[in-house]
Amino acid sequence: MKIQQIKILQLNWGQLSPIWHPLLVIEIETDQKIVGYGEAGVAYSAGVSAVAHLIQELGQRIIGKNPLLINQIWQDFYEHTFWAKGGGTLFYSAISAIDIALWDIKGKTANMPIYQLLGGKITSHIHSYASHIEYGWGPFSRYVKTPHDFYRIAKRAVDDGYQTIKLDPIDQETDNTTLSSRGLLTQEQLNRAYERTAAVRQALGPNKQLILDCHANLRVESAIQLAHRLLPLKIYYFEEPVPTIDPHDYDTIADQTSIPLAVGEHLTIAKSFAPYIRQRNIGIVQPDLGTCGGFSMARQINSLALVNDINLQLHVCGSPIATAAALQFEAAMPNFLIHENHEITLKQAYRETLTKPLIAKNGVYEVSTNAGLGVELSDKARHNSEVIIVK
Repeated sequence: MKIQQIKILQLNWGQLSPIWHPLLVIEIETDQKIVGYGEAGVAYSAGVSAVAHLIQELGQRIIGKNPLLINQIWQDFYEHTFWAKGGGTLFYSAISAIDIALWDIKGKTANMPIYQLLGGKITSHIHSYASHIEYGWGPFSRYVKTPHDFYRIAKRAVDDGYQTIKLDPIDQETDNTTLSSRGLLTQEQLNRAYERTAAVRQALGPNKQLILDCHANLRVESAIQLAHRLLPLKIYYFEEPVPTIDPHDYDTIADQTSIPLAVGEHLTIAKSFAPYIRQRNIGIVQPDLGTCGGFSMARQINSLALVNDINLQLHVCGSPIATAAALQFEAAMPNFLIHENHEITLKQAYRETLTKPLIAKNGVYEVSTNAGLGVELSDKARHNSEVIIVK
């Protein structure tokens, strides 16, 4: 079997907020008409056009190669492209898309779901959390700001069956601006974050989980301020309070709070996770299959986490291809904690991307037993895409 061509599809979700620029999905086609799907984890902010060009360049390297030789292809990317040894997010987003698609082909060739290739599933039911309710929890995205709105939106997620909710309580100020301070937080900012988070805790009740995420927007001192202020609200874990450039920052924060810390969205290969895992300053690793290097590298990252008793929660924020890949991986991992179900999954464009929508019921996903990723792009998704073909 040989790789015949690669299609790069920029999915058009134009009816959503402009931040959701075209999502980048690929199809790797073989001479035996087996097609593998992959996704680059650049569904938001900047970089999508750069990654599309990177996939074109990397794709030229694998035309005519056997798609089942995943390790060989991955090693070629690492050893002979120069920039792979730098660990950059955009470069590894391109590698990730290709790697995921190759695993999809391998699963379809073996007539097995990917979890079987990873050693077999541990669970068929993947519990998820309602992620980023501050963007709304429904068919349309909008920022909510008042404690009343946070309570109302959180209650909607609870009524949908979710036992766990994640929010960023600091991102939006009251005047439609993002966080204005990158230094110490004022008492007004701390009080506002507390009131918003307390409203979500009230909607959840005392016995459900509440996750805090600050999108790496704080500094060490302000992260400690916030952790202390919100501690009475029983935070399950605190995701990326500060940038992950210096692992020692997380040592300082971990020393000052009992709330477990989580990192991974901004990291790529296992070597970038290793300092956090070795220093035991985190409780959860959060690699994104679409940016870390795909299934191949996620296995290495999670092996490090496993032997150090650290939990896994994949970062998931993209199309249903990203969700399908995450569910396959999580089903086979013994340290899997919970699945991220972003509010984008409630949007019509998301649900129209596949021939059969991926939908959580009462916050729980059933893991597909179909071969490979177990999903297929819809004709509508293809029709609304800009396509680049690599031969």
